[in-house]
Amino acid sequence: MSTPSPAQDKQLLHLVFGGELESLDSTRFKNLDELDIVGIYPNFAEAKKAWAGKAQATVDNAQMRYFIVHLHRLLDPDTDGV
Repeated sequence: MSTPSPAQDKQLLHLVFGGELESLDSTRFKNLDELDIVGIYPNFAEAKKAWAGKAQATVDNAQMRYFIVHLHRLLDPDTDGV
């Protein structure tokens, strides 16, 4: 059994969340109490899958938007990776 390298062992956490925006030209939410916290994912690929699923499910509401936040960049600004 091989030991993961430090690069493979690093967690690149990503948060997926969304909600209804006040207008299409801003990122201000109508109601913070109604934000949809989809989850925290171990890498960008998994977060993108979750984001795509939620975005597709709400395609009929033009003001509903989902976002991916690179938590690893907030926790460790020197982190490489997506």
